[in-house]
Amino acid sequence: MKSAVRVQLSFMMFLEFFIWGAWFVTLGTFVLKNLQDTNANQVSVAFLTQSIGAVIAPFIVGIIADRFISAQVILGAIHLIGAALLWTCSGMTSFDSFYPVLLVYMILYMPTLALVNSISFRQMSDPSKDFSTIRVFGTIGWIIAGLLIGWLNWEKNNTLGLTFKMAAGASLLLGLFSFTLPKTPPLKKGTQISVKEILGLDAIRMLKNRSYLLFFIASIAICIPLAFYYNFTNPFLNEIGMTAAAGKQSLGQMSEFFFMLVMPLFFARLGVKKMLALGMLAWVLRYILFAYGNVDSNYWMLITGIVLHGICYDFFFVTGQIYTDKLAGEEFKSSAQGFVTLATYGVGMLIGFLISGPIVESYKTAGGHNWQGIWLIPAGIAAAVLVLFMLLFQDKTEKTA
Repeated sequence: MKSAVRVQLSFMMFLEFFIWGAWFVTLGTFVLKNLQDTNANQVSVAFLTQSIGAVIAPFIVGIIADRFISAQVILGAIHLIGAALLWTCSGMTSFDSFYPVLLVYMILYMPTLALVNSISFRQMSDPSKDFSTIRVFGTIGWIIAGLLIGWLNWEKNNTLGLTFKMAAGASLLLGLFSFTLPKTPPLKKGTQISVKEILGLDAIRMLKNRSYLLFFIASIAICIPLAFYYNFTNPFLNEIGMTAAAGKQSLGQMSEFFFMLVMPLFFARLGVKKMLALGMLAWVLRYILFAYGNVDSNYWMLITGIVLHGICYDFFFVTGQIYTDKLAGEEFKSSAQGFVTLATYGVGMLIGFLISGPIVESYKTAGGHNWQGIWLIPAGIAAAVLVLFMLLFQDKTEKTA
């Protein structure tokens, strides 16, 4: 790959995830503090737009980008429209007007996650070697967005509307920049559209493998407590008095970056089952740490809970992607990954978003929320999933090897 192309793709990844990290981390706090007459239920509904976007995304990418219009052109158009939508969100004070704009934005944004990957892969002779060194700039973009929000004190000053303006500026820049990216024409132009292919349902036959079926069910189940983290960590940290909470949360992405680098060492020694189990265990520990942590004597618990993100995400989700790729075979690799994404970010997170809001709202107190009681619920769910997984799952492919 040419150096100029590498720089282009790296900058694309940086902006793609800077845009998302610029407003998504503090969305719950924005809904509760900047919009009128809101509660935890509205926070869940706002985050639910991610799952709706994840369900609809395959249709946009599978139908339009694969068959009609070049990926870099669609990417540019979406981000230009997205810039206008994000700027509109920044000045809203009513949830009823804010929600439909956010929903339209997320339906448009979620497909861009697949588009930036597609554009990158098409320029690489060996994606297994090249992709991680480019994708890591996305993590850096997310980290810098969080650090900027903390440094500028937008949470403390109750000016989180500026996060949407910052994201809008980055979206405008990426929209224009996208038209300079390497041409990525559709590969399936003129072919028949298959709904099964678009949703990854061709890979449903993998569920005949009992071990993979258990992994698949566990993936959906573990995403239910995961939704609590995305929804309410930032409101929780701000409510208990942590300064620059969004900046502190970026430690999770730093941890993710580190564990991504050392994962091959762990994978070779532990295997699939232990890696997945450690990922689940990290979720249990994280929520227990949040339940008993505070900004005084137990501040270390909050920081440790945030830093555990690297194990939570990499050991479960990245290991799961590798496991899926290993079992799928050449013919169904893409379909299988799409199928798992639909199940986790679509079905699993959707369930989590729906139940987390009412639960948090039911623990509301005169001075805020009973966060200890709240965090012990996802800890219990994750612990139950872990126990069942350890009892029932066997990696037959590993035994054969």
